Amino acid sequence: MARSGVPRGVLRRGLNAAMTAALRRGIGPPGIVLLETRGRRTGTARTTPVSLVQDGSARYLVSPYGEAGWVRNARAAGEVQLRRGRHVERRPVTELSPDEAGPVLKQYVTEQRVVRPWFGAKPGAPAADFAAEADRHPVFRLG
Repeated sequence: MARSGVPRGVLRRGLNAAMTAALRRGIGPPGIVLLETRGRRTGTARTTPVSLVQDGSARYLVSPYGEAGWVRNARAAGEVQLRRGRHVERRPVTELSPDEAGPVLKQYVTEQRVVRPWFGAKPGAPAADFAAEADRHPVFRLG
């Protein structure tokens, strides 16, 4: 497959911008919402499309790209603001330990069909393999 010549980060930002525009209108794939945070230094508003994983009555936020800005903001504030269309909700968050995050990451990879380069474990791998990757992919439980 030929390379397009566009850096991967530029493509990801373009896709995030398109997804953000769709989610602000209330359309887009199910399970994806806008996470709204404020910059820690400047206080400027930022929006990032994120995936929600639902397991029974519990809901989880997964960071597929690792230590993103929203992860640091969520850790510092202890809460996040989620938006889909006009529906806005502010929720407290708790970061999961690697053992608790393993099954959630496995479910995320299975549902979203996410593959390499972000995850080393394949969808059929046991949850323990995903627990080993929890330090690179933080998982938060929504309160």
